[in-house]
Formats: sequence, structure tokens, C-alpha cells
Amino acid sequence: MKELKVNNLNKTFGEKTLFQQLSFLIHEKDRIGLIGVNGTGKSSLLRVLAGLDSGDGDRQTIFVPKDYRIGFLAQETELDPSLTVLDAVFHGDSDLVKTVRSYEKALLALSEAGENLSVQKAYTLAEQAMNEKDAWLADTNAKSILHQLGLRELQQTVSELSGGQKKRLGLAQVLIDEPDLLLLDEPTNHLDYDAITWLEGYLSQYKGALMMVTHDRYFLDRVANRMFELSNGQLMEYQGNYESYVAQRAERDRIAQDQETKRMQLYKQELAWMRAGAKARSTKQQARIQRFEKLEDQLHQVQSKEAIAIDLETKRLGKKVIELKDVTFSYEKKAIVKDFSLLVQTHERLGITGENGAGKSTLLSIMSGAIAPQAGVVEIGETVRLAYYQQQGGQMDPEKRMIAYLQEIAEEVRRVDGTSISVTELLEQFLFPRSTHGTKIGKLSGGERRRLYLLRLLIEQPNVLLLDEPTNDLDIDTLTVLEDYLSTFPGAIITVSHDRYFLDKVAEKLLIFKGNAQIDSYFGSIRDYLTIEKKGQQEETPVAIKEAPREEATSQKKKLTYLEQKEWETIEEEIAQLEEQIERLKEEMLHQGSDFTKLQSIQTSIDQTTEQLDQKYARWEYLSDYV
Repeated sequence: MKELKVNNLNKTFGEKTLFQQLSFLIHEKDRIGLIGVNGTGKSSLLRVLAGLDSGDGDRQTIFVPKDYRIGFLAQETELDPSLTVLDAVFHGDSDLVKTVRSYEKALLALSEAGENLSVQKAYTLAEQAMNEKDAWLADTNAKSILHQLGLRELQQTVSELSGGQKKRLGLAQVLIDEPDLLLLDEPTNHLDYDAITWLEGYLSQYKGALMMVTHDRYFLDRVANRMFELSNGQLMEYQGNYESYVAQRAERDRIAQDQETKRMQLYKQELAWMRAGAKARSTKQQARIQRFEKLEDQLHQVQSKEAIAIDLETKRLGKKVIELKDVTFSYEKKAIVKDFSLLVQTHERLGITGENGAGKSTLLSIMSGAIAPQAGVVEIGETVRLAYYQQQGGQMDPEKRMIAYLQEIAEEVRRVDGTSISVTELLEQFLFPRSTHGTKIGKLSGGERRRLYLLRLLIEQPNVLLLDEPTNDLDIDTLTVLEDYLSTFPGAIITVSHDRYFLDKVAEKLLIFKGNAQIDSYFGSIRDYLTIEKKGQQEETPVAIKEAPREEATSQKKKLTYLEQKEWETIEEEIAQLEEQIERLKEEMLHQGSDFTKLQSIQTSIDQTTEQLDQKYARWEYLSDYV
């Protein structure tokens, strides 16, 4: 059995300690999810394991067996722009990959110049090599990987590819090489739902080991069998998938809180003793004073980690938010939207998702006013105070310090209850320890810069949020803080995202881009939509509807039937009862402690009731057209 061993690994970046004395084993068949706040060193750890960087000191800390191969997918894929897709994807150095590469090149040449004798001879030799190396299965697997990741033009050069295509090419490259250990940094970025589902299945059956950094919690739940959490330079290990991690982490936090309560009681006793005028005249008394000082330091550390809900005040939002009327826009002869109309209401929770390159971000730019439509009208309400979180982020001066970057907007911000909170406190709530507030932006990781940019937008106290792929490059802890904020946000939220977990928590209605200006509307969760789509039942289900046919349907049917009228009279009350039932179940969960069996049972009831509620909402939407 091949195992990678890490023993007392240390790494610093400037004055910052990323990790210290890390020790762990990676076994065959391990599927390790590596999580932690941005800037804690997750990507750095992957680079060290991949041999692209080294730990501190001269002593060897990473031990690998002979002939142990490691494949690494970075967040930003670096590929030779002059290579073709074929040459780049079969770039591995194993004999099997070299054999397949030679065969595929010979096959391609044969298809283009089949009458050329030298080409025929080269193909014959390549075919013989495939037989000798028994490489046909590897070739079939490679073609399947390329197909599933949407890479079909093998003669394209890397320079012609989009950023998303390059990321998928890098992923195909490491998967086809089949190393003993796969190190994947955000592998689901730029993948559509079909590709993500396929990758989940592929990695679950992968014969080697895997360590991945990803914000996709559904992906972690379906692939991982071990979880590593990197925090304050230390690595905590949890057995099982993401759901198991959450349960174990909650139990660990409960135990830590119990210990903290005991420590607080001891601290109060020591404080009383100190105030009584302790004199350090003896060794015993001196030791007690030192113990008091240590307790005090520990209490300050714990208090700095406490999470506080972000409850910033927002400006009043009128009924009119954003309305698109018969909007048309094309880019390079590619239709994005055509005669598209949309009304965004005060408490809108709209998720925009679908095919890559279909125009989701473009629609968001049109809604923000950053891009003018080629036809149609975009109207924005007078009371709208809009924040637009873009994928590329705003301009950030690398020499400016974090605290100064936020203070350009405000020194302090009003809360819902009328009190004020300083930007220093907000930075701490957004997982930036006070000791880092003077750090220059240029020294932050990519994820930390994204988190800081998001916080700056929220400090402006908007009442309408346009979020373009907010989960890319944000860590799970930050996403949890953001989701909690969005759950109580009183205004409208429109977000472009491929993150299924995030969409399920934030969006109540979906716009699904299918390409060529075809946009479907769906009321419900992305999980339900994908299930229906998979079963091929979308058109048979009343919940999934097209954006356009409403007027057409109305012209065929003028009013409700007798039974539908009776249904309409009671449906709002039924919806209210289901909402109350869900709230009661959630309240019941808070009183179950660590009884995981009971918690699971309640969660199942919540899921079932939520599904009933979604169906009622969909039915209400249908009936309301004829009232």
C-alpha cells in the first residue's frame, strides 16, 4: 500500500506563520477535503505536497514511496499557450500517457492525410505500441474525460481557450495522467452541473488518493471520506464527509464551550484573589499570578473568535426595484437575451445559473446599468441603492492597508437597532483578526482580497445586491457568514452562481440559461430542478415553466375552474401553516443537543415539509395568473 507521510511540516510567509508542525498520513483511497479560512495556507500546503514549494528548514518533512506520482491542479492553470489541446492534455510523463499521446496524434494525422505513406506508417507503429502497452483502456478513459469536460476541439491552441476552458483542460490533464495522489485546488470552478456530477462519480471511484480544496459543500459531502481543517497553523482531522465534519465540529465546539465556562469560573476566582492584593513574595504565589495571566490571555483569544451576526441597516426600498422590458443583447453574433422581460420585486431571491458562456454575467451587468441593452428598456427604481459584486472585483491599491480601504467608505456603520459598529469590528466578524487589519492589500491571498471587497460593498449599506459568482475563491466559513447575512437581508438579492449548496440556501426562484437566448424559469431549489432535469420530466411538471408562454396560456384559459377556485380560497392559509411547521421543527432542532439520530429525523421532516411548501408556492403562482 502506497502512503505519503508528512512529519512536522512548517511554513511561513513573510511574518505570517501558515502552518507549524503538521503531521499526517495520506493512504490509498483517501478522499480528503481540506478546508479553512482564506489565507490560512490551504493552497500553500497543496503546493508543498506537489513539490512546487518547500517547507521551512533543511530537514526532510515529506516522505513518499518509490515511483509515487503526484498530480496538481492549481486555481490558476498555467499552460504553454503555443500547445494544442491534444499536446497539453497528454502532457504527462508516464509511459502510458506518452503512448496514448503518440497514438492520438497519429490518428489525427491519418484523418487529415490518410493517403500519405509516412502518415500510414506512423499510425501503424503507434497502434502496435498501444497493443504492446495495453493502452486501449487508458485511451478510452482519456476520451471519456475530455468529452465529459467539454473539450472536443483537440487541434485548438491553448491561447484560443477561455479561462474556464483552460481550467477544465488542466483538470483533464491531471485526471488522464492517473497519479497516485491527486491534489485539486477548486476543481469545480468553471464546471457545469453535468460535469460536476460526472466528476463526483469519477473521483469517488478513483484508484489513487485525493486531497482537494473546494467551497462546494455538496461536492465535499459526496466525495470526501476525511476532512482536514487548517486553522491558526494547526490541522484538525475529522472522519467522514462534510456532513460528518459539521456534526463532529459542533460537538467539539460544545465541549470547548463547556471547558470555557469552567475556565471562566476559575478566572473569576483568580481575579478575586488578585484584587485582594496578592503579593508575589513566594514561588507558590508567583506561579499563581502567572497562571492568572495565562488564563486571561486564553479568554481574550476565545472572545476574539466569537461570531456575531451582521445586521447592518439598509435604506428603505420602494415597490419598484428593477424591470427589464423586451431586452435584447447579443455579443459577437451570439444571442444572450432576446425580447426578455423580468420584474424584480422588493424581497426577490433570484438565482441565475446554467451553461457556461451563455450570458449570465452579461444579464447581471445589464441589470446593474453597466451595459446598455441593444433593444428594450431597463428601469431602476428611485429608492434602489445597488451593490454589484463582480467576478473581477474592484480596483484595489496593493499598497493600501485593509483598514484604510474600508475607511474610505465609512469609519462606522449603523445597525438595524440604531447602534453603530466600527469597521474594525466588521473586519473581525468577516474573519479578519484584529492583528491583521494593518496588512497591505498586496500581501493578502486572492480569497482574502475577495472577502475584503465583499465587505466593502456591504458597508455601503445597499438594499439591492447583485452577486456574480460570490462563492468562487471564498472559503466555507466566509460563505456561512454571507449566507447568514443574506437570510435576513430585507432587500432584493440576484445572484449568478453554480454553487448548488449556496443557491439552495439563498435562491427561491431560478433563471436557467440554456444558451442561444433560451432562459427557463423555475420556482424551487436547484437540487429539485436538477433531479427533474435528470429524469427528463421538466415539461411535465407544473413547477418548471418557460419565461415566455404565460400570455399564450392565459389566452387559452380565462378563469379558474370551480375546484381551482376552492383551492385558491385556502392555499394561502395552507402555505402559512407549512411555514409555521418548518419554524417549529427548526426550533425543535435547537433543543436536541448532540442526539444526531433525532436531529437527522427532524431534518428529514423539514426537507419533506419544505418540498410540500415549494409545491404550494408553485401552485399559487399558477392559480394567481387566472384570479
